[in-house]
Amino acid sequence: MKKIIFNILIFSFIGAFLGVLSKMLDIYTTNLGNIFSELSIWILFGVFIVYFSKTRKEAMINVFLFCVGMLISYYLTAEFTHSIYAKNFIIGWSIFSLFSPIFAYFTWFTKRKGAFGKIISLGILLFTLLASIFLFDGPRWYDILILALLFYILFMRKKD
Repeated sequence: MKKIIFNILIFSFIGAFLGVLSKMLDIYTTNLGNIFSELSIWILFGVFIVYFSKTRKEAMINVFLFCVGMLISYYLTAEFTHSIYAKNFIIGWSIFSLFSPIFAYFTWFTKRKGAFGKIISLGILLFTLLASIFLFDGPRWYDILILALLFYILFMRKKD
C-alpha cells in the first residue's frame, strides 16, 4: 500500500513539476519552451515511465498521473502568470491525458520480443515523427534527438 501511495505522489509531483517548468520555459525562453510544448518530449517521458514501471497496470496509472499532474500545473501556472493560451490546446492535452493509460498499455508490449512489440514501437516512432511534421512544422534538431532516444529505448534496450 505504501508503494502505491508513493507512486501516486511521485508521478503526480514529477508531472506537476514538469508542467510548471514547461510553462515557465514557454514564458522565458524560446527553444526550450518550444521543445516542452511539443508532443515528442511528452511521448518520450511516457515511454520512459512505462519502461521503468514493473507491471502494465502500474505503467498505465503512472503515465496517467504524470500527464494529469503536468496538465493541471501547466494551466494553473498559465492562470497565475496571466499567460495567453487557447482552449483548443486545453482540449487537445486533456484528450491526450485521458488516453494516456491506453497509450501506456500498448507501449508495454514494446518491452516484449516479437512482431507485435516491434509494430507498436514503429508506430510510436512514426507517430512522433508525423506529429512533429504536421503539428509543429518539424522535424527540428531536437525532434531527431528525441526520435533517436525513442529508437534506442524501443529497439536497442534489453527487453523483458
